[in-house]
Amino acid sequence: MDSHIFQEDGGSGGTAIAESDNQSFHNSVGGIPPTPLQKGGHEIQSLDSTLFQGGGDSGGSADVSAELLRQLMLVWLTFERELRSVPIVKRLHQGTFTLEDYKAMLRNLRPQVVDGARWITRAASNMTNFELRSHLISHARDEHRDFQMLERDYVAVGGELTEILHAEQNIGSEALSAFIFQRASRENPIDLLGSIFIVEGLGNRLAGQWSEQIRQILSLQKAQVSFLSYHGENDEAHVQKLDAFLNADWMTPEIAARIVKTAQVTARLYRLQLEEIQ
Repeated sequence: MDSHIFQEDGGSGGTAIAESDNQSFHNSVGGIPPTPLQKGGHEIQSLDSTLFQGGGDSGGSADVSAELLRQLMLVWLTFERELRSVPIVKRLHQGTFTLEDYKAMLRNLRPQVVDGARWITRAASNMTNFELRSHLISHARDEHRDFQMLERDYVAVGGELTEILHAEQNIGSEALSAFIFQRASRENPIDLLGSIFIVEGLGNRLAGQWSEQIRQILSLQKAQVSFLSYHGENDEAHVQKLDAFLNADWMTPEIAARIVKTAQVTARLYRLQLEEIQ
């Protein structure tokens, strides 16, 4: 991948990040400036995790960001490996994926996609940092109609529009939305960068691959897999913007730890969403 977020190689394990207590996290998040900071940073406390090591100058901030990116890659690699055991994804890789599987995937993804722009907008409304707020608003604007691509794809492969419009959220989708909306409703929900890392990573790394596999197995046209194809081709820009925030001068160990924890929870609940597709 072009963005260095996805350039590091490694195994699926790694040093677990110790989550700081809520008070420490909120004190740190409260320090995010309403406008971007100049070079400098916050004093970094010495904790057990390697993420909490470094100095209080700009070099220390860079060290925190570098370790944050490494830990996020470990979360991603674990998530990507575990997805292969999810029944619907396993069938896709084995070439036994059916048209009914594809329709079920579209029906189950739509509620989460509808909620996506909503939680991004809510998170933006609770950000005090102007740059972050602007980025989230722009992100929501880019994606708030994406669910319509899912609907078109569904109809294009023989599904009834009313079926996908009235599809019930599965257990994983319910849990994922509840978690992310809860985080988005807090002041300065900077840790949702972890959720964005997972969701945009899916689009950037897997959506294009899945769209091609589905096309080949089911002999479909690109217009019938437009949602997956679009995200496979366009989510790189969002990943690059995310990269800039993960390397921000105001990044502290407490914020970084919460970002990683939120990425871990998002990955687990997204997997549950796919596991629930029948």
